Amino acid sequence: MARSNGGIIGVKNQTSLGKCTQTVKTSTGNITTQPGTRLIQALIVAGGGGSAGGGGGGGAGGLRNIEIPASGNATVTATVGGGGTGCGPSSGPYPGPAGDSGGQGSTSSVASCCVTYSSTGGGLAQGVNYPAGGGASCGVGQPGGSGGGGANQGSQCRVGGSGNAGNYSPPEGNNGGKNNPSPSATSGGGGGGGAGGVGSNASGQPGAAGGPGLDVSPDFPGAPNSGVYAGGGGGAGFCGSNTPSAPGGGGVGGGGGSNNGTAGSANTGGGGGGGGLQGPTGTYANGAAGGSGIVIVKELNKASGVWNLKTHYSKLRESVVTWPFRTASVDYLVMAGGGGGSVGNAVGGGGGAGGYRASGYGPSPLQGCALELGLGSYTVTVGAGGSGQARGSDTTFACITSTGGGAAFSAPIGPGLAPPNANGGSGGGPNYNGSYPNPFGTNPSSFSVFPASTKGLGNTPPVSPPQGNPSGGGGFNDNGPTSHYGGGGGGGAGGVGGNFNVLACGSSPTPLHGGDGGIGVGSAINPSPGVGTPGPCGSLRYFGGGGGAAAQGSYDSKPPIRAGIGGYGGGGCASACRGGPPNPWYPRTVNAPGHSGVDGEAGAANTGGGGGSGGKDTGVQPDAGAAGNGGSGIVIVRTPSDFSLAVTPCTNATSTHPGGDKIATFTVTGTLTITG
Repeated sequence: MARSNGGIIGVKNQTSLGKCTQTVKTSTGNITTQPGTRLIQALIVAGGGGSAGGGGGGGAGGLRNIEIPASGNATVTATVGGGGTGCGPSSGPYPGPAGDSGGQGSTSSVASCCVTYSSTGGGLAQGVNYPAGGGASCGVGQPGGSGGGGANQGSQCRVGGSGNAGNYSPPEGNNGGKNNPSPSATSGGGGGGGAGGVGSNASGQPGAAGGPGLDVSPDFPGAPNSGVYAGGGGGAGFCGSNTPSAPGGGGVGGGGGSNNGTAGSANTGGGGGGGGLQGPTGTYANGAAGGSGIVIVKELNKASGVWNLKTHYSKLRESVVTWPFRTASVDYLVMAGGGGGSVGNAVGGGGGAGGYRASGYGPSPLQGCALELGLGSYTVTVGAGGSGQARGSDTTFACITSTGGGAAFSAPIGPGLAPPNANGGSGGGPNYNGSYPNPFGTNPSSFSVFPASTKGLGNTPPVSPPQGNPSGGGGFNDNGPTSHYGGGGGGGAGGVGGNFNVLACGSSPTPLHGGDGGIGVGSAINPSPGVGTPGPCGSLRYFGGGGGAAAQGSYDSKPPIRAGIGGYGGGGCASACRGGPPNPWYPRTVNAPGHSGVDGEAGAANTGGGGGSGGKDTGVQPDAGAAGNGGSGIVIVRTPSDFSLAVTPCTNATSTHPGGDKIATFTVTGTLTITG
């Protein structure tokens, strides 16, 4: 990919060459970028893992040296992880109650342009456990940024933990080493893994060396600790050996003769050293803590103005200016597929909307930062809507992932019984059926709704701004001779799903109804009438409405019951017993009273809307309506006018806004190419 100077070549010098600004963070805090910053190079070192008596060395914290998009005059948040705790000796010979171990190192991260980049805390090293009845156990190194070493278990083989727990490329660390078991029980502990190599295996009584750290000083001149970080801790020595283990840049493991391990140095991410064993019937010394992490941010500023080639080459030789990638400021809407509604025989809830993530052109609380993307090609994955009672699929673009909407569920519910697939970008709604156990007591005389623990959760996994909302609750109303039941509406991108309800706005008599779907979110990123669901406000097109829930009662029930209505973009459900008003935003057909269950509506295509629940006739299971499917997702990208956009396949489309901005709309998975 070609780099751009950000200026103009000319004969006369009027230069403004951007210099690299480097900030070291040894504790959590914010950095305000320089005006010309478009790219940063970040060193992210997590806290190192701690060790215990008789343990291997603690694993080094994960180390990542990466380039990250940034904006000028913006806030970059650096989070510095702490080192894992060291574990002291236990009383008595052959100590170590079950669970004696060091602590895991904590994650470090850098957040820029609403995206968080993390490194994983170092893997802890377990101590030796001699339980009642004899026989040593435990002592296995744990995974992390780099893995912890195996304990000095003598005749038992204890392996080290695996590194690169974050599964990054390039890897953030390496595996820990193991002990070397022998019949004579003369093995030390394995070394903790380091960012520069694996932890060593023990070959005798001395503890093994930790894996080496990495020297990043060429990229970060003047960095503390000579620019060397994330070395593994040394393993504990065994019995007669008094030789301390070699650190890899982390803490030193204690030799035999009750030597304590030493801690990883602060702000290096080094692993802690293991505590040695004194004699075959002696006690273990203290294992040590891992070192805290560090974050270093180097801003890569653009050049500007008019300059000549002679000046350019001179500045390059002086290494005072960096030429970053030319980047485009890209606004986006990334909408995941909506969750499917419930089948009618369950008086089910509505499907949750797909996750909504966007920058600009929508409501300000939900606007993330625009992306600074280099010229080139990017894969776009458009998630499908979930079929009945199935979760929607994720949608991805660049570093943005929106989570599929949670599925409505129909299994008998009670506190804590919401299934995992009910959670998502927005949560899928629960059902309620009077044949299921009543958690509110015997024959309640008033309206009740199930507690929050039974609702599908939104914003899962959590992002900021949030990508969605939880569902409403299913419930019942014991109304004299008859009971009425209903499901909860699916959560929407713009609001929570509605509960089964008896309090409709000023109606007389007050109708019972299934929970309405949560409202969607309006966006003006693409004004095309063919994109999104029309809303009540001018050019806004709506995305991410939750699906409406079903309700059930007697044919002659008074007051009447109706289905829940889907939020803008979401599918309404169908009420079997009483046909409620049609969804004004996505019309549906309503069967006459007394007819069999009506099928739930699907969420509108390319809106991420949740599917509506099928309706149900009282006691007529075979005639239950089918679940509505969730609507598929969409990706819309918008760039300034001086860039060009191309898409594949041709099902996707490009357009030009009347103001000159370029727009790419993806209704199916494909590729976006940015040129300029």
